[in-house]
Amino acid sequence: MKNNDKILFWISGALTSFCIAYYLQKKINADFFAIIDSYDKPKLFFKNQSLVKFKQSWFYHDQFQNIKKPDVEYLSNFEKKYEINLWELAINERIFYKFNEVYKFSSDEILSILERECKLFDEILTQTNPDFLIMLESTLHQQELFYKMCKKNGVKILLLNEPNISRCIISENPRKLDEEIDLDKIASTNRSFDELRSYRKSVNSFNAIQNYRNKFKVSNMELLKSSLKFLSSENQHIKTHYTHRGRTKLDVLKDESTKKLRRKRRYSFIENNLETEIKSDEKFIYFPMAVDEERNLLIAAPYYTNQLEIIRHIAKSLPIGFKLYVKENPNQKIRYWRDIEEYKAIMAIPNVSLFQPNVPAETLFQHCSLVISIGGSSGLDAAFYEKPSIIFTDLGYSVLPSVSRINSVTELSRIIRESLLKKVNSEDLDKYLTTIHNNSFDFTIAEFENKYNEFFYHDGHYLSVDIPESKMSDFLEENKMVLDKVATEYEKKIDSFKPRN
Repeated sequence: MKNNDKILFWISGALTSFCIAYYLQKKINADFFAIIDSYDKPKLFFKNQSLVKFKQSWFYHDQFQNIKKPDVEYLSNFEKKYEINLWELAINERIFYKFNEVYKFSSDEILSILERECKLFDEILTQTNPDFLIMLESTLHQQELFYKMCKKNGVKILLLNEPNISRCIISENPRKLDEEIDLDKIASTNRSFDELRSYRKSVNSFNAIQNYRNKFKVSNMELLKSSLKFLSSENQHIKTHYTHRGRTKLDVLKDESTKKLRRKRRYSFIENNLETEIKSDEKFIYFPMAVDEERNLLIAAPYYTNQLEIIRHIAKSLPIGFKLYVKENPNQKIRYWRDIEEYKAIMAIPNVSLFQPNVPAETLFQHCSLVISIGGSSGLDAAFYEKPSIIFTDLGYSVLPSVSRINSVTELSRIIRESLLKKVNSEDLDKYLTTIHNNSFDFTIAEFENKYNEFFYHDGHYLSVDIPESKMSDFLEENKMVLDKVATEYEKKIDSFKPRN
């Protein structure tokens, strides 16, 4: 008789995986394990809760006390064993490098943290030998590291993610179905471009993300409550969480107030200097900027994080007669906009126009000749407006003949010229969307994040909160219908790996 499946969950301040585990345990017989990456107060909940029966749990931040000089030989051997480039993960980690304005990590500190992680994760995989890993898309280096290790070890990975539309899939790779899509073998429903655009509006992931941004950290009352809690609490995380090194209460308040003033000043520059009008007599290629300090760049496109340089490369590669239109991302607001000097540097590039974030993307899609995007959904959006696109990352929609994946900026000039000659076929887009729709289900991750941020985390202002088990029970019951549905999708996915008689 086969033993129960062993399922490992990555659980963090994002409570989605824990909530799924609660409902999934009611549907399948399996041994549940968990890696918990949380603050100290939520940690007490996870340590003492009886809602989900985890056979064993590991608390990620317990591993980093008294860090010593790194064992470089161990790390070198680890890289060979797992075929993972550790510095790629480390340098793109927002805590370690570019986006941390409070504390500068030394190379030895970074390597020591990586060593502890590698040993912990190796031990967990050896000890549990899991069949499945359940997690969301990686947003931090430690999640991506563990994801890659599981992949190398042959663990079946069940990522809850959205394939650039606001419906969910469960798959091994982000934003791609596990099954290869062969458009030639799929029946078309013969939708016109107008009908396809109408469908797109109903499942537009940008709208869901925008709604999330509009609700994240906007309540001044919740800001006041969370500030009072922060000021009255002991600042233990500066000792227990390497992510809080150098973050004294004074530094945190100073950093937050400085960023808010910076946001105001930067947006004033945007309003007064960036363009709003599209010239009717200009042929142009459209580059929508990605949000800095987000997974779309730091993890999904680790070698294309310098968007200023990417814009320069595109500008150098344009055919004569075309201009490059660049638009700031409206969601960059949550990251306090970009440095004014960066905007000035983009505006100074010959043959480039920089547009305000509130210029409708739809208008730019309608009038451009080609869309170039590092990642995200813009390359897919282009197809709805009958425009070819070029992307820098591996995404599910690159199966469309109108989408070109670029592997090196040295290819840009050639691929731009080839892409300008491509025509978008409504039948191809229809087949792709039909396949995605038939293999996905209704659940919006950002919408669910808004729910638990509001319920537990003061609208996202403060994550180090007490979570009484009774309050978690209320939340699980309140969201029973949607969570039970997601758990059913996991049950079906796990069942799909079982041998058929």
